[in-house]
Amino acid sequence: MSTAPLAERMRPNSLEELTGQQHLTGKGSILRTAIEQGKLPSLILWGPPGVGKTTIANIIAHTLKVPFYTLSAISSGVKEVREVIEAAKTQTGVILFIDEIHRFNKGQQDALLGAVEKGIITLIGATTENPSFEVNSALLSRCQVYVLKPLGKPELTGLLNDALKKDKVLLQKNIVLKETDALITISGGDARKLLNLLELVTDTLGKKGEITDNMVMEIAQQRIALYDKKGEQHYDIISAFIKSMRGSDPNGAVYWLARMIEGGEDVKFIARRMLIFASEDIGNANPNALLLANATFEAVNKIGYPESQLILSQCAIYLAGSAKSNTSTVAIGAALDAVKRGGDLPVPLHIRNAPTKLMKEMNYGKGYKYAHQFDENFTLQEYLPDQFKGTAFYTPGKNAREEEMRKFLKERWKEKYGY
Repeated sequence: MSTAPLAERMRPNSLEELTGQQHLTGKGSILRTAIEQGKLPSLILWGPPGVGKTTIANIIAHTLKVPFYTLSAISSGVKEVREVIEAAKTQTGVILFIDEIHRFNKGQQDALLGAVEKGIITLIGATTENPSFEVNSALLSRCQVYVLKPLGKPELTGLLNDALKKDKVLLQKNIVLKETDALITISGGDARKLLNLLELVTDTLGKKGEITDNMVMEIAQQRIALYDKKGEQHYDIISAFIKSMRGSDPNGAVYWLARMIEGGEDVKFIARRMLIFASEDIGNANPNALLLANATFEAVNKIGYPESQLILSQCAIYLAGSAKSNTSTVAIGAALDAVKRGGDLPVPLHIRNAPTKLMKEMNYGKGYKYAHQFDENFTLQEYLPDQFKGTAFYTPGKNAREEEMRKFLKERWKEKYGY
């Protein structure tokens, strides 16, 4: 009897067996038509974990009966890509499936480009991240992007029932599915995780029993891994990491960073959150924080694990030990609120652009004072629509750098903005 995980045993072999994604694989859909006609373009499958990306790739290979190679961007590099390309040169219609293609750096993605351009391989990439950000533009322009939708409760419940009714291993047991909410909630819409959790629960029950929400929660708490980078703890731990840095505690920051590293969290996800933090929570209290965070993002994107843990640690400690200010965050929030309340208010005539004679005749730009023609490159002038005259969206924070900014602004704007 098969010892493969339940999710693997239940993997569909045809589009008819696939759960969900009817917009891509249903009768008359674009992707299904391409498969049926045998004219498959290189493509990127973008969607949440466990919604069918790998399954669709396998179904395509099975249906077209062509050579099919699989690489994981976690464990493969340029060497493995080139080996597949060399093998493909002696074959016809080769498909190369790369799971988590967003983890390939620019050099690794560039290694694919020539083979895709020349039709040596048909590339199928799978990603949970927006390919516009994670796949370089040259490669992306040669691929069709197909977006997979999350699976709903009816589809996930159907998967559970199908497994109990069709899987040869589970058919040997007398298991009754009474409740499904806990299974579906813990799995977070990930079909692979859902089926493997079901298997964990049925293994615990033995030959017979009823599956209830309370029982699932009890088993899950005892046996599910301490860090799940796609589940609830993923968000809890990144929250603890951010709050430790915000609270100026480098010790808490590096502990939660270590938890994420040990759990296999995507290095770019961590670096991206620090980049956001540098503006959101430090801002102009220390502008260098944004520079270091951006340098960190660039560096870890080139290097990857394990060396990136040193760079991430340096940046996290720096951000935690930096002066804090959220004034830029508050300012843009207040300005966006004003835009929503005020609508599309007209730009005051004196600060409008006047590139044509007609615009000048309509007083566009009339009365504008060019700041560099005045002492200290400043002159009092209104830059806001009438409805918001005198509104201070930005108020400097109480830290050394922004106190300097407050003094600068107060000297120029006097009492207008209350600085």
